[in-house]
Amino acid sequence: MQLVLVLGIIVAIGAVVFALQNLAPVTVTLAMWTFEGSLALVLLFALGLGALIAGLLSSPAAIRRNWTIGRQRSRIAELERQFATQEQSRRELEAELARRATLDPAPAPIPEKPYVGLRALLSAVDAGRDAPAQLAPPRDGDKS
Repeated sequence: MQLVLVLGIIVAIGAVVFALQNLAPVTVTLAMWTFEGSLALVLLFALGLGALIAGLLSSPAAIRRNWTIGRQRSRIAELERQFATQEQSRRELEAELARRATLDPAPAPIPEKPYVGLRALLSAVDAGRDAPAQLAPPRDGDKS
């Protein structure tokens, strides 16, 4: 904000110096209007009009950018709320898991079946034996 004020003062001083050095009268004709004034006044008016037009042309982009920034900020706030909710849920689930781990004994490990390689399968088939019957232990209800 202070930088803008300093720049404004510098531009104003430059405009005063410009006006004092360009006092020659000029006539400006635009369509059917005629205007007489000092060269400095005409040039400063043209400068101001150009700045106004540039500001009006750039304002839609600035408005769109501000609108996008506002949308993104609200989206960030929404995502932060979701993150906080999920973080709280995660903490609760971890606490529940820790509570259950202290109450329940560890489940018995499931015994792994022995690895039967291709050579053992082929040798069982070559010997005329039924490979699956050899590999699987007999069940209580099965009569072989």
